Amino acid sequence: MKSVWVYSESDSVSNEVAAAAAEVAKGAGLDVQVIELGEARQGVSSPGGKLLIKGSVRNGDSAGAASSAIAKAAAELQPAAVLLGATRTGREIASRLAAKLRVGCMAEITKVATDGTALSGERSVFAGKVVARVSCPLPAVATVKVGAYPRLTAGSASVSEKEVGVVTDQVKVLSREKKTAGAVDLKSAKVIVSAGRGVKKKEDLPMLEELAKEMHGALGCSRPLSSDLGWLPEEHHIGLTGVTVKPDLYLAIGISGQLQHVAGMKDSKVVASINTDKDAPMFQASDYGIIGDLYLVVPALRKALAARG
Repeated sequence: MKSVWVYSESDSVSNEVAAAAAEVAKGAGLDVQVIELGEARQGVSSPGGKLLIKGSVRNGDSAGAASSAIAKAAAELQPAAVLLGATRTGREIASRLAAKLRVGCMAEITKVATDGTALSGERSVFAGKVVARVSCPLPAVATVKVGAYPRLTAGSASVSEKEVGVVTDQVKVLSREKKTAGAVDLKSAKVIVSAGRGVKKKEDLPMLEELAKEMHGALGCSRPLSSDLGWLPEEHHIGLTGVTVKPDLYLAIGISGQLQHVAGMKDSKVVASINTDKDAPMFQASDYGIIGDLYLVVPALRKALAARG
């Protein structure tokens, strides 16, 4: 039986891509196999089986080594498609793998599906203003947009192994330093209070952070506050070049609402905005809006929340 392969260097992203693969396989007569390189990973789930590709490569090795190992196994086992998480490493592996296998590659897709002859999906273009439907003949490689699918929690029924021997890479890894984990997980937050350029100074951010806590949510921001000013770490940045979120409630405070930002939160269930500019584009993307000074509205909102207990 032909298989859909799943891989990501991140356990949580791998579980998201596995959920996408389950939808692809459903009704198409395909199996799902989650790839592990060199060593088993307890945090990785599969709706079908797992394929342990054994050799000199490990899950933490370079994108070049990972793509070579997967390509060696794929050349013999011939999966129908290989889905990878659209992380920085995943995008590099996907492009290298597609080139090695001489097949097509689609990037950052959602709503992945197949009719048995082609792999298809949707991807945002023009800064999220347009959704394009793309497809590629099977076999194919694709990266799945992070956050587009819920994480799979089901275990796998079986584990098969494939030996690929020594895998070489032109890049030599001299050392690794683990990146400090961020203190916020916006992708799983049900409520997000997001700060924009309307916040006058960094010392005012605790006011919004307290509001987020009182709403049992997390604090996010638009690009200027993280990338330009450095007021918040990059994991707080929501937008086309940041994190994509879809909470139950998204409260945009002092955010103008440029396309790059809206692309990262447009799937939120309810969107509310506070801005002094009645013509701010953010209001067009909102279900509710308050035209007013955040320095007056936020304290009043906090007071109302406290009164409710």
